[in-house]
Amino acid sequence: MSLVRQTVKTLLHEGQPGATVTVAGWVRTRRDSKQGFSFIELNDGSCMANLQLVVDAGVPGFESNVKRLTTGASLKATGELKASPGSKQRVELHVSSLEVLGDADSVKYPLQKKGHSFEFLREIAHLRPRTNTFGAIARVRNCVSFSIHRFFQERGFLYVHAPIITTSDCEGAGEMFQVTTLPLDKLAAGTATKSVNYGHDFFGKKASLTVSGQLEGEIYATAVGPVYTFGPTFRAENSNTPRHLAEFWMIEPEIPFYELADNMQLAEDFIKTIIRDALAQCAEDMAFFNERIDKTILETLNHILAHEFKRVTYTEAVEILLASGKEWEYPVSWGANLQAEHERYLTEQHFKQPIIVYDYPRTLKPFYMKCNADGKTVRAMDVLVPRVGEIIGGSQREEDLDVLLTRMQECDLNPEEYWWYVDLRRFGTVPHAGFGLGLERMILLLTGMQNIRDVIPFPRTPKNAEF
Repeated sequence: MSLVRQTVKTLLHEGQPGATVTVAGWVRTRRDSKQGFSFIELNDGSCMANLQLVVDAGVPGFESNVKRLTTGASLKATGELKASPGSKQRVELHVSSLEVLGDADSVKYPLQKKGHSFEFLREIAHLRPRTNTFGAIARVRNCVSFSIHRFFQERGFLYVHAPIITTSDCEGAGEMFQVTTLPLDKLAAGTATKSVNYGHDFFGKKASLTVSGQLEGEIYATAVGPVYTFGPTFRAENSNTPRHLAEFWMIEPEIPFYELADNMQLAEDFIKTIIRDALAQCAEDMAFFNERIDKTILETLNHILAHEFKRVTYTEAVEILLASGKEWEYPVSWGANLQAEHERYLTEQHFKQPIIVYDYPRTLKPFYMKCNADGKTVRAMDVLVPRVGEIIGGSQREEDLDVLLTRMQECDLNPEEYWWYVDLRRFGTVPHAGFGLGLERMILLLTGMQNIRDVIPFPRTPKNAEF
């Protein structure tokens, strides 16, 4: 009878000496002793640590198999767990049978036992999850994703699948990836007519990849109660900075009968829950990031947990920045966007804690945000955290039909193209609010990584869509 494979993580933490077990994974290193033993460090991705395999010359096929076990090769081994004489792990596996599952050319295998730059590892994204850093990122990202679902499910939210293909530009910026079945080769060759007839396209109209699931989320929020969407979003923004991706994952709750103050509190609770879960469930990985990536990570995260998020109006934030006496790369003025340098100054130097900036100028924000009585600002909010800057953006939504139509005109949007969204204000509208959290921004905060391309498995950026 074959034995069920067990994970390295389970064996290192729960394995009992004397037990016979089967493990499988990839070779990190192999060291041969003159006494006829080989010591193999095995990792299967379940945790940061490796399991040491002790293979003696009496194991069937020793000579032929062990020579094949170079770094990167895969194997399956059965043996007896024994207490480890070393101080780095509780147990080690004394192998009785060994099977090589996959060879790895020792010369061509790119991940030799040495340091590799993150830039190089992006070029081999199919192999980088085998490194300590990217294995840890994958485990933290998994933990965060589960934490997000649990947070909303425990509060009675419904998970709604928003469409990936849409005809609506939620943000109104026009930076959308078009989806078409029209013959682009003819368009590029100049043989097609100048005026594109979208009636011949697959959907019969111009369609794009979504930039947000918010508008569709509002449909369900005004019917079944609190909802959240969690899926990929796309922005055709030609930006090659360490903070931008063309494809990224967004979590967007929508809550009926919520106003801005409720929205801000939910966002604060949300971020703190994710941090607590990551610290508790990925302690080994978080310690690695604190040791190898940024020695202030744990201090920063615990500092966030220890403080209530300060509420600051946009106007107050601008006044603080103007009074700082600092010279900014991007000049500060009322009506201008807050840039990363401004956000980090506010959180890291002035307040020295997370803050929520609210009541932004209406000219800076999309059409759907509720207008304040002053006529100049909208009930928008941004959650700013140390090291990352903006991590959440949200607002109370405009429920007044006449004001919404006016805002659409201001943003050069045709209300007829958003007829269904306008209908929500005609038929039983209620105050409602919501926000969006970029998953990758959250992973940046948790791990201390400096480039957003390193916290998503396969980054999509201008001129780059590999793998």
